[in-house]
Parts: sequence; C-alpha cells; structure tokens
Amino acid sequence: MRSEGCRLLCFAVIGVALLVAMGQSVHAQTTVGGHVGFLVPWFTHAGGETTSVFDSYSLGMPFGVSVQGQGRMFVDFEFIPTVNQTPHETTLTVDPGVLYKLNHGFTVGLRAAFDINSSRVGFVPLVNKSWKLRNQIGIFKAVFFEVDLPVKFSRPPGGPATNPFTFATQFGFGF
Repeated sequence: MRSEGCRLLCFAVIGVALLVAMGQSVHAQTTVGGHVGFLVPWFTHAGGETTSVFDSYSLGMPFGVSVQGQGRMFVDFEFIPTVNQTPHETTLTVDPGVLYKLNHGFTVGLRAAFDINSSRVGFVPLVNKSWKLRNQIGIFKAVFFEVDLPVKFSRPPGGPATNPFTFATQFGFGF
C-alpha cells in the first residue's frame, strides 16, 4: 500500500512536470546597450562656497552599460573618470542607477554615487533627452543630453563635512 502511494505521487509529479513543460514558454527580451560622452560640472556648492567650471575646470568622460527588459524601467551601470584642475587629480565615480523611459525620448532616473578612494557617497537625480540618429554612425544609434544634480555626503576623516551639490550636464552617444 505504501509503495503504491509513492508510485502514484511520482506519477503525479511527473505528470505536472510534463504539463508545465508542454505549456507555452514566455521569454522576456533583454536588451543591452550603453553610452559614452562628456560631463561638465558647471556649478558646485560645498562647505559654504560656490565654485564654477570657470574657477577650476573639471571634465568627466562617462561611459555606461544599460540592461533593459520589456518594460520602461532599466538599470544603467555608469563609470565617470574625471580630470580636475584643483586639486590636480583624476577621480573615478561609480554610479549605478535605475532609470525610467518616458515619452518623446525623455528618461528620468536616480543613481547611487560612489567616489572611489574617497569618503564621498551620494545620489544623482537626472533627466535625459535622446534623439535617434537617422543614419547610424558606426555602433552609435542616438545622441543624448542629460542634466545631473549630484548630491554627495562627504565625511573625510579628521576634516569638515562639505556635502557638495553640483549642477552638471552630459552629452554623448548611445549604442
């Protein structure tokens, strides 16, 4: 009696497995893309002082990889090496984010921001507008313009907290 119950259970499990396997499978289409460009931090307010790109230049060269499913929301992993005049240094910011496509080529999003080898972390709200290229230029499919508003929390050991806020723009190509 016991072995008959086990056999019946095995046949039931196999039957359900076959029904599930024979059912129509649904596959989500995942798209991988990216972008490269230039970033200019026009104004920064930190530690009670406001500076501009005209006081001390900084130029970032962002590049990123985007992963999108079938919906409007996607994940973007961005890296920004930046050359700064004062102090003369090159920095790297890693800022993964979640972005949401709106209509007419607009995208809004929020990124986390991590400055490598620094005590600064923060977040970056953004608005992006892209235009599809009529004639694809190599691998590039679109040109974009983006407004970034990074807010960072700086807690250097032994120094004052400056908590910089920046108005920056990006422009570049998407692929």
